[in-house]
Amino acid sequence: MCARQEPPTSREEQEPVKELFGELSDGTKVHRWSLENGGTRLKVLSYGGIVQALELPDRRGRYANVSLGFGTVEAYETSSPYFGALVGRYGNRIAKGRFTLDGEDHRLPVNDGDNNLHGGPEGFDRRIWEVEEFTSASDVGLVLRRTSPDGEMGYPGTLTTKVTYTLTANGDWRVDYEATTDRTTVVNLTNHVYWNLAGEGGGSVHDHELMIAASRYTPVDAALVPTGELADVTGTAFDFRRPKTVGADLRQADPQLLYAKGIDHNMVLDKGLTQLPEHVATLREPVSGRTLKVATTEPGLQCYSGNFLDGTLVGPGGRTYRQGDALCLETQHFPDSPNRPEFPTTVLRPGGTYRSTTIHSFNL
Repeated sequence: MCARQEPPTSREEQEPVKELFGELSDGTKVHRWSLENGGTRLKVLSYGGIVQALELPDRRGRYANVSLGFGTVEAYETSSPYFGALVGRYGNRIAKGRFTLDGEDHRLPVNDGDNNLHGGPEGFDRRIWEVEEFTSASDVGLVLRRTSPDGEMGYPGTLTTKVTYTLTANGDWRVDYEATTDRTTVVNLTNHVYWNLAGEGGGSVHDHELMIAASRYTPVDAALVPTGELADVTGTAFDFRRPKTVGADLRQADPQLLYAKGIDHNMVLDKGLTQLPEHVATLREPVSGRTLKVATTEPGLQCYSGNFLDGTLVGPGGRTYRQGDALCLETQHFPDSPNRPEFPTTVLRPGGTYRSTTIHSFNL
């Protein structure tokens, strides 16, 4: 395996291109930005900060969009299972839609059975973000900003959020998150790209090879909420410490796999929480040769094997998405941390700054 050797991208090629993508049902305009650098092409929407497409070449130089999504605003507004979305205020599940913070109880709207999922039914993925383009000598990108008012979706505090998407000269896609608050709150931001390195609509990812540097994971109950245990991955379907195919052990008779209809679990990264991003996962598609490497500052990685895709959603290429047709690798703090003081904290207080970085590198 070798890194892609791309010719330098010219200044003209680096300039982001903005266009009207469509309108929401209330008439709000949604714009799309197209960026290219280092051989990677990225398309981002102002609605939900959504990665609408991420295009990569294969070993023969043929491009494909490796991120599941839609071709219309309407589909994102009415049908999307968080395809490519910027997720917040709290990525993943909060049990029963409630938590106690500094002695005060907070109730959140539930949108996943009895749980609050990905910030609630009107989370950051369903909001319009302010978008500013930038270019430098080597990079091109977008700065997305949004202020979430106190009490939005039940969360305390006015949260001022800035997320920076950068395409580097090497073709890496870097995501930097920042947030501040005027009242103590909880924050857990992530991005929800559904990866298929064969190309969106290209079939199952069960033959993709996956490595995750995690010796433990957080088992869940039937509602997919962590039990609080940090379990050893040895002998389970969750052991990806050495590369193996995504589908290698999915047919094990394990209640954890039955609860989620596959893998939908937080992996406890061996490195823990770090100030600088460290490599934690590698995903490779053997036919195309495309490889994704993930580095992050976060202590957890939600691995989701596309279990709830059921063939009813159609991508921009006109192909349906079925169970197992994508893999999500969501860098994060652990699910339900506000109710689990033994987990790494997600509390943000006034005067502090939430910071998180994830880097996606693409090789052949």
